[in-house]
This record gives sequence, C-alpha cells and structure tokens, in this order.
Amino acid sequence: MDERKSAEHFLDLIQKSRKGKFKLYIGMSAGVGKTFRMLQEAHTLLRNGIDVKIGYIETHARAETHAILNGLPIIPRRTLFYKGKELEELDLQAIINLRPEVVIVDELAHTNIEGSKNEKRWQDVKDILDAGINVISAVNIQHIESLHEDIKQITSISVQERIPDSIVAEADEVVNIDLTSEELIDRLKDGKIYEQSKIEAALNNFFKNEHILQLRELALKEVASQVQRKVETEVILDRNIKKERFLACISSNEKTAKNIIRKTARLANYYNSKWYVMYVQIPKENPDKIALDKQRYLINNFKLATELGAEIIKVKAKNTTKAIIKECEDRKITTVCIGKPHITLTKIILATDTFNALLNKLSKENIDLVILS
Repeated sequence: MDERKSAEHFLDLIQKSRKGKFKLYIGMSAGVGKTFRMLQEAHTLLRNGIDVKIGYIETHARAETHAILNGLPIIPRRTLFYKGKELEELDLQAIINLRPEVVIVDELAHTNIEGSKNEKRWQDVKDILDAGINVISAVNIQHIESLHEDIKQITSISVQERIPDSIVAEADEVVNIDLTSEELIDRLKDGKIYEQSKIEAALNNFFKNEHILQLRELALKEVASQVQRKVETEVILDRNIKKERFLACISSNEKTAKNIIRKTARLANYYNSKWYVMYVQIPKENPDKIALDKQRYLINNFKLATELGAEIIKVKAKNTTKAIIKECEDRKITTVCIGKPHITLTKIILATDTFNALLNKLSKENIDLVILS
C-alpha cells in the first residue's frame, strides 16, 4: 500500500510538472483593464523572445484595447454556424497543435457555442494547460461560483456564466486589477467601457457606487485568499498548526443545501483546506419514497459541490447525528457546517436531545460547529 501511494504521489508530481503555468487576472467588473493588462504583458513577453500568441481576445470595440492588440500574433478563431448565424469561437485544437509557450485566453467564464468540444471556456483552458502550454486569462469576480448568491444580493442580477472555484485555486498566480469606484465610473462616462447608448442604464444598475465598492471588496478578498493559499503551500510553516478539514452537511432542501455548499466552499478556499459534502439518506428519503424533484435537486447540488472542489459523502442511516460523528472521526474533520434550522418550536423541542448529542460530541473532539445563515 505504501509503495503504491508513493508511486501515485510521484506520478502526480510528474503530471504537475508537465502542465502549463496558469496566470489569472481578476477584476471587480467589466472595464477595469484586465484585457488591456494581458495585452501589455503579451508585448513584454514578445520583446523578451517568448513565443506568445493570442488565443482569444474580446476588445468590446474599445479603442485603447484594440490599438494595443496590434503587433501581437493571433491564432485565427474557429468559425461555427449556429441557428443560421456564423459565429466565432476559440480554436482549441489549433492552439494545442501550434504549442506556443504562452497563450492569452480572455473571457474565462464564456459558454461555448454548441458543437464545441467543451461546454465552457475554462474547460478549454484546462485542456491547454494539460498540453503543457502556459495560459494567461481573466475573469470578473461576479463569475466565481461560490460568490453567486453574494453577487445576486449586491446587484440583484443572477449571473449565468460562472466558473468553479477550483479553477481559480489551480492558478499559479492570481492578480487583482483594481480601480477606485470613481475611476471606474469616470471610465464608463467617458465611453471607455460601453457605447454611449448603454451608459445611462449601466450607471443606474450594475455601476452604482455602492455596488462597485462591494464588488471591489469581494475581488480584493478573493485575491488575498489566493495569496494565503500560496503561502501555505510554498512557505514552510509550523507543522503543529492544525490543518482545517470542513464537512458541509446538507439535506434534500435545494436552497438551503446550495447555500451551505457555497459558503463552505468559501471557507475551505480561504483556509486552503480539504472539504466534504455529506448527505445522510434517512429511511423516509429512500429513492422509492423521495419526490423526483428532490432527487433532481440533490444530484444538481452534488454536481455543484464537486465543481467547487468537494468530495461527496452519501450514507444511509437512521440516526443522522451518529452518521455525522462517525465521518468526523474517520476523516479528521475540524469544522462541521450546517444550515440554519427552519423548524417549528415543537420540532425544536423534539430535536433538542439529538442536537445536544452532536454538540457534546463535537466539543469533546475539539471540532467547531458553524451554523450558516
């Protein structure tokens, strides 16, 4: 067993060394200058003899961005016909065949046109990295999966194109492109972000000063957490420091489960920790008894958790508390995350003994309990 683990570990090191390096620019919104910065970097690399090519850039008809694109080698886009229209898409195979040292790929959260190899551009980037090609890419903070509900609460917009947190975590370098809210609003008013007809609507919706400040805070926190991750993985720290392991306990309640998953993902991401999502199937939720829509919600939530980097634990048990405690012991869990109970006073009284048993056991084992609102 030890020999097999040692061989697997060495194989993992080999595979990592063969992968391309990944640099990711993060911004609080469109217009902060992510694409411009990537193109500036491409020019610098080119002047230093690096074989850099543009895989996909979206200038959004911005004059300054379009101007700096001049002189950079561009890999032609792939043309597809979709619903009677001729559309252009990143040419994944051409990039892999040409094998540049560095490729610039914009719009990481983009959804590919039907007929593409992958559904999402971030999956294309993973394929490029796996081929040993270095990638520089960019994304706005509102496209990060675990922040979906926070973004919705701030802007009242449900962002449809999202990337899993695990992609951000894979980046070798994460850079925040930052502006003050005043600078960003000035750029918008000067027509440097959207065309004139869209400016007024943008100022009254997404680009409100209070929205920008909150998005800026999220972007700064995200990059700070990635720097912390890098410190923990690359700097030798005190080995006696407790390594966090999170267990998110979910039920078949769709909205509560999604909230628990996303918030635990944020915690695990911040602490650079392994985490699990646990679902206890009690007798009344056997497949032949549970409603089909609840089964579908569960499957979707398991998929979301996997995309965010969790390991799924599904167990059948009559006693949920005992099942949770067993997993805590087996997997050396340091923090259990549960949802805020939405139950009546009668149910609370009936559940008191069960909850106390969980609290007492977790307390004895020095395991933290987090109740997520």
